[in-house]
Amino acid sequence: MSKILITNANIVNEGKIIQADVLIVGERIEKIAGTISDSDAKVIDAGGKYLLPGLIDDQVHFREPGLTHKADIYTESRAAVAGGVTSFMEMPNTSPAATTLELLEDKFKIAAKTSLANYSFYLGTSNHNLEEIKKANPKNIAGIKIFMGSSTGNLVVDDIQALEGIFEHAPMLIATHCEDDPMIKANQARIIAEYGEQIDASFHPKIRDAEACYKSSSYAISLAKKYGSRLHILHISTSRELDQFDNTIPLAEKKITAEACVHHLWFSDKDYASKGNFIKWNPAVKAEQDRDAIFAAVLDGRIDVIATDHAPHTLEEKMQDYLKAPSGGPLIQHSLVAMLEFYHQGKISLEHIVKMTSHNVADLFAVKDRGYIREGYIADLVLVDLNSPWEVKKSNLLYKCGWSPFEGQKFQSAVSHTFVNGRVAYENGQIIEGGLGQRLAFVR
Repeated sequence: MSKILITNANIVNEGKIIQADVLIVGERIEKIAGTISDSDAKVIDAGGKYLLPGLIDDQVHFREPGLTHKADIYTESRAAVAGGVTSFMEMPNTSPAATTLELLEDKFKIAAKTSLANYSFYLGTSNHNLEEIKKANPKNIAGIKIFMGSSTGNLVVDDIQALEGIFEHAPMLIATHCEDDPMIKANQARIIAEYGEQIDASFHPKIRDAEACYKSSSYAISLAKKYGSRLHILHISTSRELDQFDNTIPLAEKKITAEACVHHLWFSDKDYASKGNFIKWNPAVKAEQDRDAIFAAVLDGRIDVIATDHAPHTLEEKMQDYLKAPSGGPLIQHSLVAMLEFYHQGKISLEHIVKMTSHNVADLFAVKDRGYIREGYIADLVLVDLNSPWEVKKSNLLYKCGWSPFEGQKFQSAVSHTFVNGRVAYENGQIIEGGLGQRLAFVR
């Protein structure tokens, strides 16, 4: 059984930073102590770098099957481990959409053969698949995903009875994309009537506005309260929505939780002038006051986790006129270093970054034996150098789509090593091929 000994690390874990060594035997952490010796182990001297639990990203779109000209599980999982993300949970809006357990298992089979990171997938919902949802096993899939009032192919659930049935009978966590589609369509029609069809991306937060988000998220919360459902609202983008979430009780007792995404913490509507469609996401990047309010909620516990909503499109697709360009962008390779930039700016502590990107995700989804640096836990780890400046360029991107909204950005921190299931998957700028991730298990 292979052994790796990480020495001289500053371990960031469970609200503390301690200097210690970590011994990995096989896929698990065998021992954490001030000084460890093992002549049989491969030694990696951290040299005072910071060792964090691997990030768990609870919302990605890796585009496979059916949309692999944009991305696929192999390419995007490589980008993930290069960014310190050791586990991901992927969305059902592929082609075909994963709205049956059979189609969902097809995605697991692909990941088992190609993913460098650990993986799980959401079962998608429609107006007609309640019986499939009832049969889903909470122990081996991430959750149930509803595109609630926001049209995404045949995944939109806009039938009230269907929504009520899902909230009443779903056997596990329900994750929702909350935007009210009729309001969005009305906003777009009004703006086109006033400005014509040659509008640019600066109109995106006016079309997909705060009211459309609030109407949908407040409705989802009302259904969850009615049926006692376990609800997780994805990618909060407005200040108005934040008062719906509770920071007075522990995460373990929450029935309604919320996620923030890196782009809603980083960008604001002022960035459309320079970034255009490259920061066109749904929900939209909105005003500076929304961005700052979301960050405050990350710090005070109203927001529970941080994710990416990594959703690649080709450069050609993004270069189309605003109304034709699809929403979404690649982020997973840069989510950790972006959060570490906030640390350098004095906005957030290392301990809180770890809490929001690893600990809380593992707890919120009840992920088995991951998300913490603990003896007996699986060794999903990331080693970062806080003083290793670099610039995002096309030449160092691993996304299949070949672009990033962070191009030209200089980050002060860099990932030096990523460990997935006790194996080095990334080391000093190089992907280490030959190992595969595992299917996530859930204690539910």
